[in-house]
Amino acid sequence: MSGTEHGQNGTETLHKSTSPRLVLAMLLLVYIFNFVDRQILAILAAPIQKELALDDAQMGMLGGLAFAMLYSTLGVPLAWLADRTSRSWVITGSLVIWSLFTALCGAATGFWHIFLARLGVGVGEAGGVAPSYAVIGDHFPSERRAFALSVYSLGIPLGSAAGVLAGGYVAARVDWRAAFVAVGLAGLLIAPLFRLVVRDKPRPARAAPAVRFGEVAALLVRKRAFWLLSFGAASSSMLGYGLAFWLPSLLQRSFGLDLVQTSWFIGAVLLIGGTVGVLAGGLLADRLGKADRAWYGRVPALAYVVAVPLFAGGIWTSSVALAFALFIVPQALAYVWLGPVTSAVQHLVEPPARATASALFLLINNLIGLGGGIYALGALSKTLAPVYGAESLRYSMLLGLGLYLLAAVLMSLAGPALRREWVAEN
Repeated sequence: MSGTEHGQNGTETLHKSTSPRLVLAMLLLVYIFNFVDRQILAILAAPIQKELALDDAQMGMLGGLAFAMLYSTLGVPLAWLADRTSRSWVITGSLVIWSLFTALCGAATGFWHIFLARLGVGVGEAGGVAPSYAVIGDHFPSERRAFALSVYSLGIPLGSAAGVLAGGYVAARVDWRAAFVAVGLAGLLIAPLFRLVVRDKPRPARAAPAVRFGEVAALLVRKRAFWLLSFGAASSSMLGYGLAFWLPSLLQRSFGLDLVQTSWFIGAVLLIGGTVGVLAGGLLADRLGKADRAWYGRVPALAYVVAVPLFAGGIWTSSVALAFALFIVPQALAYVWLGPVTSAVQHLVEPPARATASALFLLINNLIGLGGGIYALGALSKTLAPVYGAESLRYSMLLGLGLYLLAAVLMSLAGPALRREWVAEN
């Protein structure tokens, strides 16, 4: 037996002994750290602004543009590399890079220093999500994939909540610099464990030369569902990322909460609302989508429409208790789209192209949503400040709610196209 055959057999043996649930659990753990490192900046915004003398527009650049520029653009070539080589190795290397740069944020001495460190975090995280979607697609059948992707997407509320709680606690007890260092080092510790457990599922030899980026891009360009889902997700992400980043500042400015109280408020909303919403979206899409693929677009569309008035009530009220009650439900509805939409994108291409297709979707979603949303709300708040003073952030968020209504329209329009363009699995 040749060395190559022995290596392939060893990989197959390890793959058979690693259950899909364990693979999903490890991917979820890495995704949690992805969002801890990404969102910790939100809870630390106030002390960072105070020490480094930054305004809302500059913080918006740090939270959105600094991270999103390379995160969005490098995601495509890294996903293409993962499709052609090893998805698990690309994810592992990405985890190491973004954790190192998160720790370096703690050494920032000014705006451009922390801006460059956030660029580095974006470079690392660029290689994490799309290959993970593809790994899940390899391990779970079509009829269970939306729910599996929803479980993976729990990393968003769980990681965001952990980042808020851990960041707020460490910053209050030590300082904001220590919070960045602590979460960065924690990510480095789990990288070897992830690589040990998660290996690529063996792909047939005929699939080895399969993925040509130009072919995948040309295929998706012709698919109406891809564009509607991508821009619908991008519209909702502009508001979603904007609210997630600026809500801690709103609670401190307009509701009078301190750093620890804000951490508990945001953490509870994310854990309760986010977890329920992510799982419900995947379950509903898998169940309703069996009869009609259009439900993969309709489910998130309905969620956005219901979320708007509830978010508006929570933002407008002056009562902390009422705001908490009003935020729980729309926070759940805001996460409903993750399972249905990411699963639908997987089904617009053949299996060997899944990571590349997912990366092209994420390019649009993150470049517009993450790159634009946080900055737009911050810049709008700065513009409104001469009129509304400390309440300008509240009005900025209220105006931003129109983005959810736009997302609802685009997701609804994607339904008929999904019926025509869905790629059935053999």
